[in-house]
Amino acid sequence: MSNSEEIIKIDGGYLEGGGQILRTACALSAITQKPCHIFNIRQSRPKPGLMPQHLLGIQALAHLCDGKLDGDFFGSKEIKFYPQKIRPQNLNVKIGTAASVTLILQTLIPAALCAEGNKSVKITLDGGAFDTFFSPTFDYFQYVFLKILEKIGAKIEINILQRGYYPEGKAKLEITISPLCSAEQRAEQINFLERGELRKILVISGASEFLKNKKVAERQIMGVKEILGKLKLPFEEKIEYYPTQCPGSQICLIAEFADTIIGTDNLGKLGKRAEDVGKEAALDLLKEQKSRACLDKHMADQILPYLALLGKKNSAEVSEITNHCKTNILVIEKFLPGKFQIKNNLISWYLKQAAKFYNK
Repeated sequence: MSNSEEIIKIDGGYLEGGGQILRTACALSAITQKPCHIFNIRQSRPKPGLMPQHLLGIQALAHLCDGKLDGDFFGSKEIKFYPQKIRPQNLNVKIGTAASVTLILQTLIPAALCAEGNKSVKITLDGGAFDTFFSPTFDYFQYVFLKILEKIGAKIEINILQRGYYPEGKAKLEITISPLCSAEQRAEQINFLERGELRKILVISGASEFLKNKKVAERQIMGVKEILGKLKLPFEEKIEYYPTQCPGSQICLIAEFADTIIGTDNLGKLGKRAEDVGKEAALDLLKEQKSRACLDKHMADQILPYLALLGKKNSAEVSEITNHCKTNILVIEKFLPGKFQIKNNLISWYLKQAAKFYNK
């Protein structure tokens, strides 16, 4: 790839104006081998520019595809990325802060699924936080996001070695991603339109062992039961305590239907009652339930790159069209030969023409 080749320019301050623009653009840049120039990075955030999770994510991605990065330093508001072919490999990412593990993986997974050949990409993340603010909890990532990707054919295996919370981090994880973007594996159509019957609601309440004597995980579930207890729903609970470097807690509610999965989550916070953490997550789930949509509002924007990469005409009924959704749509359409259409809360992707990476 020549650095002089036409470069795709993206305003990082568009709409949502956060790190998602960077993650989606760089992932699709690697997949399509189209260089990109992103400016005004995280323009609408209190601290604009590249933070550790953004910087580490794009640097790991560059290593995955033998790419070149210009402007990749802490606080940078502008980068240029020149990708090459995505190679199956073992990738080790050292994270010296409590950067979000789930956000780093959002950058890497789409590209790893499109690696050349039949060999898997194995990523080891050493450091970072599983559960931190302004990002999906790891339980949501594992039990909602990855399960939805399984439904479209992705094979992703995880091995949790150490949990971690903000501000200390020091989590450790291994994740193995098998390639998916090939003509043989690609589905002609992917639809998330019907939920099917509700099978169960799984509530995972976790906390650091520092908080075990205060029964924080149990109390978070008590808050959930105050909201959901009278509805006579199929309910399963799981309480976990982890050895971590600092205190922290999280809760995740996963509603498993015959044809889809929706979820909500919440984080514990100093000075906030554990019961209230659970109540808030349960109220969010009730709102998602009432929408009757097939995907929750957080999954709505996360699924879009996969709808566009796989198949010719794909659709998803989501609970809410957020600014994250609108932002991802703009970025995806800059790289891929197709178009999204939105009607009420139905998002549909239409492929206009064949693309090189579809025919490996």
